[in-house]
Amino acid sequence: MAAQKINEGLEHLAKAEKYLKTGFLKWKPDYDSAASEYGKAAVAFKNAKQFEQAKDACLREAVAHENNRALFHAAKAYEQAGMMLKEMQKLPEAVQLIEKASMMYLENGTPDTAAMALERAGKLIENVDPEKAVQLYQQTANVFENEERLRQAVELLGKASRLLVRGRRFDEAALSIQKEKNIYKEIENYPTCYKKTIAQVLVHLHRNDYVAAERCVRESYSEDCAALEQLLEGYDQQDQDQVSDVCNSPLFKYMDNDYAKLGLSLVVPGGGIKKKSPATPQAKPDGVTATAADEEEDEYSGGLC
Repeated sequence: MAAQKINEGLEHLAKAEKYLKTGFLKWKPDYDSAASEYGKAAVAFKNAKQFEQAKDACLREAVAHENNRALFHAAKAYEQAGMMLKEMQKLPEAVQLIEKASMMYLENGTPDTAAMALERAGKLIENVDPEKAVQLYQQTANVFENEERLRQAVELLGKASRLLVRGRRFDEAALSIQKEKNIYKEIENYPTCYKKTIAQVLVHLHRNDYVAAERCVRESYSEDCAALEQLLEGYDQQDQDQVSDVCNSPLFKYMDNDYAKLGLSLVVPGGGIKKKSPATPQAKPDGVTATAADEEEDEYSGGLC
């Protein structure tokens, strides 16, 4: 079966090359027909699991479409070549081709398709190169935002924010969450905006920036700020028990996993100070006389007047 599909692919390649040849009576290559044959060859090689040959056929198809000024079809072929590289576990190279495809989709005036391609690329690379995935998700969000598709944009920004938190890139995460909050305010989704405020406060505290965290709470305009105010109070007073109690409450525990972990791992400055119980005065042993210091204290015990 595989051998048959490989031969089928080779036949389509041969036909494509014929369409590209010029001669005395044929001055211009037939790019459209050649692209079609390259596409058929790619499918045959893919079915035979010959992904390297399938990728090469896709790239030739893309070039033929470009020469024919068919940008959308060229982009599709580059994206397919990227998928063949994915099958070969060559993920960075796959992402490069998918990015190229997305740029061509934009040039062709199909931003939705460009955004979907970029999001696919982000998912491909997320576990291998989170930094690249963040960049791709942010690019996707920009495309959606330019098209005024704010709900899709904020969803992709959320993915980027969580990856930044996972990588402990807290400065960038704080900015990314702020962008999310701005969009949620714009679409008047205030409950989710408040949840993002909680996430942002946790990020700021992990940055050891109490002032920024306090500003977030002050600007949140929510009636449900009591928990955040308790958190800030505990953090400011270095009361680890109070901070832990707040971060173990359902409001914090049932957030997105990355933010819930931030809460559970939050440590107050100095490692926390336990509240001391008031010391009881020690009775003096029988027969021990008061010292001069004790007498001086007694002199003023009733006040100066």
